[in-house]
Amino acid sequence: MARSVSLRYKFKPVLLTKAIEPIHDKNENVMMKIAVYPGTFNPITNGHMDLAERASGLFDKIIVAVVGKNQQKPNALPLEQRVRLTKKVLGHLENVEVRSFDSLITQFVKECDAKIILRGLRTVADFEYEFQLVGMNRILEPSIETVFLAPAEHLSYISSTLVREIAAYGGDISNFVHPAVAEAMAGQQKCSS
Repeated sequence: MARSVSLRYKFKPVLLTKAIEPIHDKNENVMMKIAVYPGTFNPITNGHMDLAERASGLFDKIIVAVVGKNQQKPNALPLEQRVRLTKKVLGHLENVEVRSFDSLITQFVKECDAKIILRGLRTVADFEYEFQLVGMNRILEPSIETVFLAPAEHLSYISSTLVREIAAYGGDISNFVHPAVAEAMAGQQKCSS
């Protein structure tokens, strides 16, 4: 005889629409929904662009935050060039601003008067790492929430690390990045040869 099993959750999953409801200040004025999308963008890929495009329809403003220096990843391109390329690639999005930062992400988010960190998830490995970051960020600044978006399926395998590696061996990266990025990476390889 089959038994029915009732699952009871200790928490209710929050739908994305709930997570990005209008935010009110102390006087009950509606504030802009600002999300900060941090990363090295070293280089910015078509996956990053896809995420920014879709997020631009969900939030009033997206601040793409280019990390100045990352202790864990070598930078193929200097910060100024990464910012310039990111602005070029995302220039068609009116509600996207590109800025650099060199602090804890929670500090930068507060400086931007934002309450949301936007992150992309491609794989289970990404989730494990991002889940650790969420926990640390919640301890550092409990008022900041993290929202995850997955890239389009045909872009889910693209990573900046793989793009850098392909470029370092002289491979064609044009299917993975904007033409301006492919040109910049090719120029970078010529300089380092």
